[in-house]
Amino acid sequence: MIIRVAAFALMCGTVAACGSRDSAAPPPGADTASRPESHAGHQTPAPDSTKDDRAAAVRIDTTPAPEPAPDGMVWVPGGTFWMGCENCGMPDALPAHLVSVDGFWMDRTPVTNREFERFVKATKYVTVAERPLNPKDYPGVPPDKLKPGSAVFKPTTGPVALDNPLQWWQYVPGTSWKHPAGPDSSLRGREDHPVVHVAFEDVSAYAAWAGRRLPTEAEFEFAARGGLDRNLYRWGNELTPGGKAVSNNWQGRFPVRDAGEDGFLGTSPVTAFPPNGFGLYDMGGNVWQWCSDWYRPDYYSTLAGAGAVTRNPAGPADSFDPQEPGAAKRVLRGGSYLCTDQYCARYLVGSRGKSEITSGASNLGFRLVRSRG
Repeated sequence: MIIRVAAFALMCGTVAACGSRDSAAPPPGADTASRPESHAGHQTPAPDSTKDDRAAAVRIDTTPAPEPAPDGMVWVPGGTFWMGCENCGMPDALPAHLVSVDGFWMDRTPVTNREFERFVKATKYVTVAERPLNPKDYPGVPPDKLKPGSAVFKPTTGPVALDNPLQWWQYVPGTSWKHPAGPDSSLRGREDHPVVHVAFEDVSAYAAWAGRRLPTEAEFEFAARGGLDRNLYRWGNELTPGGKAVSNNWQGRFPVRDAGEDGFLGTSPVTAFPPNGFGLYDMGGNVWQWCSDWYRPDYYSTLAGAGAVTRNPAGPADSFDPQEPGAAKRVLRGGSYLCTDQYCARYLVGSRGKSEITSGASNLGFRLVRSRG
């Protein structure tokens, strides 16, 4: 789960929800939905005879790419797959249901800082995290406290109860895509890391400039699976096959210390780990990625209730999250470097994330797709 930390909530010691940029709920990695059970000992799900009877419906199209690949993109063939996450303890990713998607082009990696900087230089675009806050939207908050910024993960000094994500998230004024760890940080050495601290408006503006679009949730999951059906992870059913890390996730005691056994603390270069079967990097771990769909926890039930294969689902008509009824949220996919079996196991390929649309944080990025011509 991902929702933006309220600037005034952290600066004033209050917890409230009063405006489009001030949801006082946890940001990326604060996955309360997955907390009740551990995912460390996941085994391959037991076969479901009903699904085995319909296994013939699962397929990967063999039609070749219709044209040469656009710069930085790979062809994802269409097909039919089981969408969702069974035996994961995540109700909003149930029930698993058959979905069909048409072929499309997808960015080989998440959009990097280098690429986003090129966009900003060309358009003079100013991200949501960099814009002044309007005092009218924050009644009662001193104007000197209303400074642009974003949410940054800060490890705790010791073990804490995992019931209050505000213990390890801080709203840091001066933080933005070009200052990802706070106002004194820079992009030096991070040029090929995924851009972060981008809200939905920001990624939509980039997509329009690039002539591309955000993926639907169904497209993202199909692409992330890389041709593998009903596996737990994008690479199979073991989190660390052969004892080797194949994605950027959290190791160690959360949220105290990331042991860095995968070679990284925080984000990593977008090609640091092996690609999946379609040649796509970072489809699980490193940073969460925006999708175009509105978020509703009951959406899968609606699709499954139709009793047929759903073709190219584009999400519900509106957003509703009973945990925050007034917040407009879009779906996130992929998990991040903060995901761990202790608290957030959303690196599971069929799991879902969500974010209020003005959210930005140190583990939230995006990639784009393009429909076939």
